[in-house]
Amino acid sequence: MKLTAKHYGIIVFCLATAFLHLSLLTKMGLDPIVLNGLGYLGLLGAYFLPIPFFQQRHRLVWWGLVGYTLLTIILWIILGDKQFVQGTSSAIGYYAKTAEVILLAILWADKPK
Repeated sequence: MKLTAKHYGIIVFCLATAFLHLSLLTKMGLDPIVLNGLGYLGLLGAYFLPIPFFQQRHRLVWWGLVGYTLLTIILWIILGDKQFVQGTSSAIGYYAKTAEVILLAILWADKPK
């Protein structure tokens, strides 16, 4: 697979989202919010690594990554701390959602045919 600018965007914003979630480990422990970062890393690997099982099901992996990102945003809207205080986990939620919305836009542009 030859990487395009869209692919680099997916990698950057997926890693940014994963990092933001995983950065909460010291504050929250092994909370589902933190573990969400591992899900992004796993799906990113499934999307790009040359593993035949996933490459043969690339469209399904794409839908999985899109669905996972949408679910993360929706759950934050329902359950998340939306009081923005710089330097706290609530601020990290806003940064992560920004990265996730950008990730969704790039994923949509990279939608398999």
